[in-house]
Amino acid sequence: MRKLMIYILAIAMSIVGVQAQTEKPVDVEGVARFDKTVHDFGDFLLSDGPVSCSFSVKNIGQRPFAILQVVSSCGCTDVTWTKSPVKEGESGIISATYSNDQGAYPFEKTLTVYISSLSKPVILRLRGNVTEKKKPLAELYPVHIGNLGLKETEFKVGNINQGGERSDFAMVANIGKKPLKVSFKDVSANIDIKIEPEVIPAGGTGKIVYTVRSDKNLWGKNWYKAVPVVDGKAGKALQFWAFTKEDFSGWSQEQKNKASQPMAESSTFNFGKIKAGTPVEAVFNLRNDGKSQLKLYKADSDNPAAKPGSLPSLAPGAKGTFKVSLDTSKLPKGEVLVIVTLTTNSPLRPIVNLFVSGAIE
Repeated sequence: MRKLMIYILAIAMSIVGVQAQTEKPVDVEGVARFDKTVHDFGDFLLSDGPVSCSFSVKNIGQRPFAILQVVSSCGCTDVTWTKSPVKEGESGIISATYSNDQGAYPFEKTLTVYISSLSKPVILRLRGNVTEKKKPLAELYPVHIGNLGLKETEFKVGNINQGGERSDFAMVANIGKKPLKVSFKDVSANIDIKIEPEVIPAGGTGKIVYTVRSDKNLWGKNWYKAVPVVDGKAGKALQFWAFTKEDFSGWSQEQKNKASQPMAESSTFNFGKIKAGTPVEAVFNLRNDGKSQLKLYKADSDNPAAKPGSLPSLAPGAKGTFKVSLDTSKLPKGEVLVIVTLTTNSPLRPIVNLFVSGAIE
């Protein structure tokens, strides 16, 4: 049970806790403009010692603000910031130094920035890959599409609010001996993607820069793809996924008080111990404790063996059921945990996780 709860918590955090990662300027609440929210140090050696970077935050509001506090997720990262008030039109600086004494491994650290005029903190990210000794590019970027080297072909974009977008980038390399030109074809709607620089020099590195835009017809988890064309030859498609949810940032407190509020009688359905191939129908009893109609936009399962049923729409105070059919013939023997995620119109619970568990023998 302890392992189950730890896993449930990890899944829930991975779904709801992701913020934008981008090198593009980011405006926050019409108050602060960050020149970037992620810094990638790339690949470097343990012997290189500490590495540093800085983030600029400009006051685009109508009154001065203060950077109250910046909290690092790790003692291995020291951070300093502008302590004096940042006036309208001026900028403050947040500087971070990663100690690089934690060992040779890929890392990602966060800085949580509290600004006086913002309703919630901003998350900045530092990432990179530390190695013990210098490695050839072909080893640092082990996925090869022609002479294009990548570290992976699937990318997690994170959460997107309706009406918004998310951007990020991934480092790539030219593992060949001549300049490399990369383009893309069969690109999904709602994603923009490009290579910077357009031509990567021999033995050099570049970036795949991508932006996923929201779409009113798309809710929850969705996949997007783009096929890289390397020196005129199409390669394996790159896959990107993002989770789209409602944007409640402009809602007043009164609107939130009058909103829907989904509640489950139990968020876990346990089917006990059964033989492989035994069909399972998990039933979840839901109710709307809010003051307006509850809408469930989409149900996503983390396992193709689970098929979510129809989504009820509940009036204030109403009750209903939501069912999940589980094909246990497609699941491995042993303990099973399937997560079904509901995307809702509730500002209090925009995402609801339901769990189907049991054992297959």
